[in-house]
Amino acid sequence: MSHHGVAKSGQDDSAKAPIETTPLLPPGPTTADASQEAQLDAHTNGTANGKRNGKAVDPDDGHTTANQTISFARGALCAAALAFLIFLQATNISLITTTQSRIAADLDAFDKTSWFTSAYLIAMSALGPLNGKLSSVFSPRICIFASTIILAIGSVLSSLAQSFEAFVFGRAVTGMGASGVFTISIIIVLELTGSKRRGIAIGLLNSGYTVGVAVGATAAGGLLPLVGWRALFWAQAPIAIAGGLVLLFAIPHDFTAGAKDESGHSTLKRVGRLDYFGALTLTAAIVLVLYALSSPKEIPILPIILSALVFLTFVLNEIYLAKDPIIPITLLKSRGLLLTCLSTVGYMMARWSVLFYTPTYAIAVRQWSPATAGSILIPTNAGFAAGGLLVGWFHVRRQGSFYIPCLVVYALFPITMVLLAYLSTQHSNPVLYILIVAAGGAVTGAALNYTLAHLLHLTPKSTHYMATSLVATFRGFAGSFGSAIGGGMFTRKLATSLQSHFESEGLHHKERLIRRLLGSPALVGELTGVDKEVAIRGYEDALRMLFLAGAGLAVVMVFVQAGTGWRGAKDESVLDEERDALVRNSNTQSAREEE
Repeated sequence: MSHHGVAKSGQDDSAKAPIETTPLLPPGPTTADASQEAQLDAHTNGTANGKRNGKAVDPDDGHTTANQTISFARGALCAAALAFLIFLQATNISLITTTQSRIAADLDAFDKTSWFTSAYLIAMSALGPLNGKLSSVFSPRICIFASTIILAIGSVLSSLAQSFEAFVFGRAVTGMGASGVFTISIIIVLELTGSKRRGIAIGLLNSGYTVGVAVGATAAGGLLPLVGWRALFWAQAPIAIAGGLVLLFAIPHDFTAGAKDESGHSTLKRVGRLDYFGALTLTAAIVLVLYALSSPKEIPILPIILSALVFLTFVLNEIYLAKDPIIPITLLKSRGLLLTCLSTVGYMMARWSVLFYTPTYAIAVRQWSPATAGSILIPTNAGFAAGGLLVGWFHVRRQGSFYIPCLVVYALFPITMVLLAYLSTQHSNPVLYILIVAAGGAVTGAALNYTLAHLLHLTPKSTHYMATSLVATFRGFAGSFGSAIGGGMFTRKLATSLQSHFESEGLHHKERLIRRLLGSPALVGELTGVDKEVAIRGYEDALRMLFLAGAGLAVVMVFVQAGTGWRGAKDESVLDEERDALVRNSNTQSAREEE
């Protein structure tokens, strides 16, 4: 007790703990006092080698160092392999935007194109927490290698599909593999970086992701006339397997995910404790609600009711049955974590509407080629990468609150969405349009870096891996929701707008053309006369509605993010201790007065 009292009354213990480069006998007359204080601090923290809560601490500024280290050669191999895999995983999201017309025509799925991306994103996001837990059982190197095999299998299945159902199944399998790639990449980055470099490392990870999104649409659009859409999928398989093999041999055998398991349970028993039923019910609930909300005509009620019942089953399972819940309810009781997850979903849903539908604008309204239309994502993703990297390089170089910066970048994004809504016309300035798209990407990249850094401030260190895994999961949910819900809104508005414009022109019985236009923006360029004018107006109306809806959602998310607060987990624990002390003093005083 006396040791703790001295540690609290003095300076920050992190400033006194020795490290490997600290002289054993510092100069000056206070050597004995310094040694005594160092021993006292080491005893208080449970270590004598310059660590705080299991992490090495820089005595000059209190920054924590990396949990694990690997050689430069291994690090370079890991970085290269992860870059390729993140790139590959991200291309699967955007390549659909420039190839969906051809795929829809081959599979006769014009009114179901939103599921080409949603099936991939739902599987990717729903299995995020499960992959995080599996990596702590089998190690990250084994899990990421297995994930690349699954990704390769899904790519081959997608390329061989002869029906809409078979293609969507292949996309879902691909998403299962991509989930492990993204989740375990975050774990590896957190393990190998200290607090000084974590911001720039996360920025680089997001940059690789966004480069894949940008290049995927452009490359797919350019290669589509040359090799066809099927080759774009099966060609991913050898790249994925090669990246997985490099990581399997480059990552050391003793590399772990977070703290080592000390429960004493065997590997088989730990695998058996995983929450498979939770993952299944959560995925089923999401699929049902997205199926309903992505409907191209009217929203069916039955799938929404079933989704609510399945989600209730999921919650009850997490609370009462699951031994190792996929999303711990107790962790979500943290206001900062819960609101960060919710704000991430809403914010990124609006962002995904830009990624999915600016190429659609370029193809349908501007009649650009698929390759040129895909290149519209390059400036927005360049902005995304620049925003994240600049924030990580110049600002996120410390531990602590980033409350105000989070709110600033959150508030800037809906402004860019409103501008896009009114610029998405046939005769707007294309240079201005691209600049606004790039600005939206920049504030989004900054927002993701700031919110992650702020989340690490809000949550205890012991929960950082689960907290970051949950944020990554909810970020994946945003892609699923943005694709399915946004796609449903866009399709319904496009259908009604086309119908009303055709009728106003005295053109009836255009149902077949409308159905084809719903899933094939490239068809607009093949039309002539009034049909083409009506199609362009319909797409302009649908894009304006979608971007304005995204702006409204982003405004709401500013207030949700504001609710996270600025007080960190350490501050709250200190206040709790002070509150308990005041209560004890009050009780003692009352007892004395009664005596």
